[in-house]
Amino acid sequence: MARLTGTVSRGIRCPIIKQGDDLVQIVTNAVIDASVADEFPLHDRDVISITESIVGRAQGNYCTVDDIAEDVRRKLGGQDIGVIFPITSRNRFSVLLTGIAKGAKKIYLMLSYPSDEVGNAFLTYDELDEKGVDPYNDVLSEKEYIELFGEPLHEFTGVNYVKYYRELINNAGCECEIIFANQAKTILRYTNNVLACDIHTRNRTKRILKKAGANVYGLDDIMTESINGSGYNEKYGLLGSNKATEETVKLFPRDAQGLVEDIQAEMLRRTGKHFEVMIYGDGAFKDPQGKIWELADPVVSPFFTEGLKGTPNEVKIKYLADNDFSELKGEELKEAIKEQIKKKDSNLVGKMISEGTTPRQLTDLIGSLSDLTSGSGDKGTPVVLVQGYFDNYTNE
Repeated sequence: MARLTGTVSRGIRCPIIKQGDDLVQIVTNAVIDASVADEFPLHDRDVISITESIVGRAQGNYCTVDDIAEDVRRKLGGQDIGVIFPITSRNRFSVLLTGIAKGAKKIYLMLSYPSDEVGNAFLTYDELDEKGVDPYNDVLSEKEYIELFGEPLHEFTGVNYVKYYRELINNAGCECEIIFANQAKTILRYTNNVLACDIHTRNRTKRILKKAGANVYGLDDIMTESINGSGYNEKYGLLGSNKATEETVKLFPRDAQGLVEDIQAEMLRRTGKHFEVMIYGDGAFKDPQGKIWELADPVVSPFFTEGLKGTPNEVKIKYLADNDFSELKGEELKEAIKEQIKKKDSNLVGKMISEGTTPRQLTDLIGSLSDLTSGSGDKGTPVVLVQGYFDNYTNE
């Protein structure tokens, strides 16, 4: 019988991971045991995706608010600091903000509006229009913001992030002044010491402020080396970190290229199959209801095996059916399309035949699929097995 399925994504259950655990053995055992228990075969070019959370936990890559405070004091002087463009997230930023506040005497917290960088909204553009506020030019104080808009809550979490962030700063023994603005240089009206907390726009923000003479660092510049024996990430610093406790964060994993290659080698040894392996964090997709762009990590995949480099090279089946083979139907159409796929060019960039296919990195696509499969709650599947991703309509 002809094959009737394409790509399959399976969440793989694993033990609860702790510091020092051998992920090579845990991951390979979990995938192989699942294939035996659920009676599905393993194939060449199956992809094993491992959530960054268990990698960071196995590495013990943690730091505390006191570690953050010490590094902030060293780099920004421990006095007045402008903390600009943070995302509004209890998981991603609350502990970081506490650490930053412990390393300063006063924080000028500058929030972008109507939403943060990844789409968490304080307001809507309709509300801004109704009040005659121009987000590209207008700077609002906290008092002006409340007078205009009240104290809105986040649509999904029900949190008043303005109030919440103020309380975190004050509870750390630090003064706080909150500003709403979207131009990086606005912060220089208040202080010359700046911590840029944006993720994907951080390089531009830092460039603009450095050119204007600021003493500026980004979250990617904090915790780039160990403080008093803490964890660290030399490339991303605090970016990609997650709340572990009220006093600690788990940092984005580091030094894990060897891990993905060791898992690849172990799977080949035990199964005779060549797997691709990647570590993934957030997927890269946008929620249509809340307008939230999921990617709060600096990248979707910080480490992956060689076969996951690049982008898909695919033809658009419906384009062929509607254009090149519009006069065909049934089995004749099927065979014509299969033949076209078999003889497609090795590089279809710019070709009309590929129009409408997804021009994204393989790791971003597979990482997004993996993130949706594993979820972020209580599924207990920190490893995802993706099968058939590199197959096409011609594979039987």
